[in-house]
Amino acid sequence: MTDATATPRAGTSLARSLWASTHPGPTLVVTVLSLALGKAAGVGPVHLGLLVAAVFAGQVSVGLSNDAIDAARDAAVGRNDKPIAGGEVTAGRALAVAVGAVVVALALSLPLGSGLVAAHAVALASAWAYNAGLKSTPFSIAPFLLSFGLFPSFATLSTTSPALAAPWATAAGAALGAAVHLTNVVRDLDDDRRTGVRGLPHRLGARASVLLAAVGIVVGAAAVFVGAGATVLGILFFVAVVAVALATVVLVLVRPPGRAVFQLTMLAALLLAAQLVIA
Repeated sequence: MTDATATPRAGTSLARSLWASTHPGPTLVVTVLSLALGKAAGVGPVHLGLLVAAVFAGQVSVGLSNDAIDAARDAAVGRNDKPIAGGEVTAGRALAVAVGAVVVALALSLPLGSGLVAAHAVALASAWAYNAGLKSTPFSIAPFLLSFGLFPSFATLSTTSPALAAPWATAAGAALGAAVHLTNVVRDLDDDRRTGVRGLPHRLGARASVLLAAVGIVVGAAAVFVGAGATVLGILFFVAVVAVALATVVLVLVRPPGRAVFQLTMLAALLLAAQLVIA
């Protein structure tokens, strides 16, 4: 159990516990993707540094708020691997840092223009809304469609001629977000059911969720392929995305969804992200 008087365990620094509560893997992946998209869009060095730092701060806020809000549920299912649920840091302290990270994220976005500030604010509000309760509704996928759909525009809005990203890039981002949500939640379906979380993947079931994620990834790859035009590298990535997605579909049809299915779907999603950057 966590409470307002919990203190970090001996030998564990507060900073380390907070960092471990940010979902470091996804936080770093999204931050690196913002760097790649920014460079591909031609964002200048100074603006690129601000963009990457703003995205990093925003992702820290999303990860921390997720674990802070879910602390009681995580503790109920024995998730002591999570610092907040394990009592290494209080939920209140983590939530305060998360709010501070939102302020930092938007402050770093300000020099990049009002367009980016607005897009970043909407994306963060969407992610926080998911953490705060949308995850338990049939609309749990909506924040991922919105936030990831806006994500390619972060780069284009940071250039000297700010504009929203092309529709095909927005579609690819939304497809990527849908795949991340549908696949990532599959690993925690049983724990979530025990604590009352019943989002779209829980209602669809593991097999249907993975199949829908694979289809979405192929649709996103097709949008990039058609929208950006055919190049040798673009064709190679499109074929790779489709091949991995098809392998995922075959695997999930012949056996219950497991770790291999999750890894294949995430590989397809990463290939889609790379295809988007190259395009």
